[in-house]
Amino acid sequence: MPPTHFETLITTQFQAARARLADDSPWVLLHIGTEFTGVAVGRGAAPEAVMALTMGAQITAREHFKHNPPSPLALENAIVTVEDEVTRAHPLVPAGARLVTTDAAIREIAVLPGIATGEVLRLPLDAVERSFERLAQVSLGQPASRDGCPPTTPSRPRC
Repeated sequence: MPPTHFETLITTQFQAARARLADDSPWVLLHIGTEFTGVAVGRGAAPEAVMALTMGAQITAREHFKHNPPSPLALENAIVTVEDEVTRAHPLVPAGARLVTTDAAIREIAVLPGIATGEVLRLPLDAVERSFERLAQVSLGQPASRDGCPPTTPSRPRC
């Protein structure tokens, strides 16, 4: 899907999420697609800025995760690649913005560290860090099943 169509999708998702969870705080809506990741930023019903980043679940898996579980070096390289691309969106993000997503895959990851389920999940930074730590431990040989990680798929390594 070309970025312009992807940006339209992100705009639609932002508007739908704002309609459901209206508030006046600045938002950053994140959608991780297969080949692109979308970012929409704004305070109102429509985003003030939209950007398609050239990274996504499938492309990251193809480029970095040749083994399952991925090696520690593969994880580090994937993280560096993602961080470099996310840096492009940083100037769009206002201070104090809430990160919001409607992605089912992110929701699945969010409940792994024990976040209470419901229509809206609040995922603290320390929970995200615990999930990445678990993925790092699996890459070092710890059995994924030990922590209740979901089964792996070709586009998603075990956590």
